[in-house]
Amino acid sequence: MQFAHAQPDENQDLIAKGKYLATAADCGACHTSPHQGAPMAGGYAIQSPLGSIFASNITPSKTDGIGEYSEQDFARAVREGINKQGEHLYPAMPYTSYAAISDDDIHALYLYFMNAVAPVDIATPQTHLPFPYNIRASMAVWNMFFADGRRFMPNPDKSDLVNRGDYLVNALAHCDTCHTPRNVLMGQQNDRAFSGGSLGSWYAPNITPDQSGIGDWSAAELSEYLKTGRLDGKAQAAGPMAEAIEHGLQHLSDADIQAIVAYLRQVPAVNTGAPQARDGYGSGADSEQQLRGQASADPGWVVFSGSCANCHQPAGQGNSRYPALFHNSATGADRPDNLVSAILFGVQRNVNNQPVAMPAFGPDADFTNRLNDQQIADVSNYVLKNFGNPQVSVTAQQVKTLREGGDAPLLVQLTRPLAIAGIAAALVVLIAIFILLSRKRRRNATEH
Repeated sequence: MQFAHAQPDENQDLIAKGKYLATAADCGACHTSPHQGAPMAGGYAIQSPLGSIFASNITPSKTDGIGEYSEQDFARAVREGINKQGEHLYPAMPYTSYAAISDDDIHALYLYFMNAVAPVDIATPQTHLPFPYNIRASMAVWNMFFADGRRFMPNPDKSDLVNRGDYLVNALAHCDTCHTPRNVLMGQQNDRAFSGGSLGSWYAPNITPDQSGIGDWSAAELSEYLKTGRLDGKAQAAGPMAEAIEHGLQHLSDADIQAIVAYLRQVPAVNTGAPQARDGYGSGADSEQQLRGQASADPGWVVFSGSCANCHQPAGQGNSRYPALFHNSATGADRPDNLVSAILFGVQRNVNNQPVAMPAFGPDADFTNRLNDQQIADVSNYVLKNFGNPQVSVTAQQVKTLREGGDAPLLVQLTRPLAIAGIAAALVVLIAIFILLSRKRRRNATEH
C-alpha cells in the first residue's frame, strides 16, 4: 500500500485533521486510563465477556508505545488488528470497523499520533485471557469469518450527507460494534444491524427507526442527544454511551452530527417485539407519599425514599439536573440491564465542561449508602412498577450477574472447566458408541 507524504507546510492542517479523526474514532476513551491520566498512554481495562482487555499505549514512545511504527505498521494495526510484532489484537479494538478508514484518513491519523501526542514511557498491563482465548493466533481464524477488511465505498444511490454518516457510523465512530447483536462466535449479525447488543453489564439499545428503537425521535432530538447525552422525556447516556459522547461525539461538528442522524434515520427498521417505545412508559406517581409510615412498606419504596427520591423527586418527575424516571428509556426498556447498571455503577459524563454524576450504589461502591443485590432488585422493581415498564422485573440473581459483567456468551460458557469436561465426556460416549456399532457391523459381516 502506498501513502502520500505531506510537505512540511501541509503537516499542521493534516495533524489537525488527524486529531479530529481520532476524536471521532473515540481513541481516547479506551487508550487513556482514568487512573494514569496521560492521553493515549493505555492501561484502561476494557471489560469483555472473555475477561479484561488492557488498551495499549499508543503514544509515540519508542519503548512502550508506537514510536517505532512505520505508517504501514500503523495502518495494519488499525485496519487489520495486527501490531508491529505480528501479534493479533483482540476485537475490543474495533479494527473490523476501522478497516473501512480511507488511506487519506489513515495518513492524517498517523501524523497526529506521531507529532501531536506526547510520548509516554509507561508499559501497559498484559492482557491475560483464559484458554483458548490467550492464544492470539486464534484470532486469525475469527478474522476469516468476521473481518472483511473492505474500505468504505460511497453508495451512489445515497446523498453525500448519508454517505458521510455511513462512514462515521460504521467506520470511525464504530457504532455498529456495540449496537449490533452478536452470534455464538461473537461475530456481528449484520442482517439485524443496530437492533441492540449486550455489552456485558450494559445494553446498547435498538437504534433503528422502529418504534422499539428510535423511530419516535425527531432529527433534532437525536442530534441533541448525541451532542449532550441528555434528552428530557426520552433518554440519558450512561456507561459506554456516556464515554462515547464525552470523549467523541460532543466534539464533532454540527455537520457530522447531522450526517450521523441522516444515516441512522434511513437504516432498515428492526422490530425487536417491544409493544411500544421505550420512552413511552410511565407517569408521575404518588406512591412514595402513600407508603410513608406504613409498617409493612414495600422494601423497594424504603430504598427509593432513602436513596433516590431526594434527587429524582418523590413523584419521579426529576428536575433541571436529575432526569425523570418516567418517559425514560432506561426504565421503559424491555430488559432491566441499564437501569440496574446505573444503580450499580452510577452515571458519569462531562459535556461542555459540565459534569453529570450519579453515585454508584452497588456493594463494591466507594460510598457509605451502598446497597446489596436484593435491595437493588427491590428498588428497581419499585421504579419499574411505578414509573416504567411494569412487565419487567428484577431478581437479586440478575443484579449479581450484571454486577459481575453480565451473562456469559455461549462461546465463553463452552470453555469453562465444567463445560469442557461435559463436552469431553460426550465425545467419549460418542466414540464408544461408534466403536460398538463398528464392531457390530463387522461381526454381522463375518456371520454372513
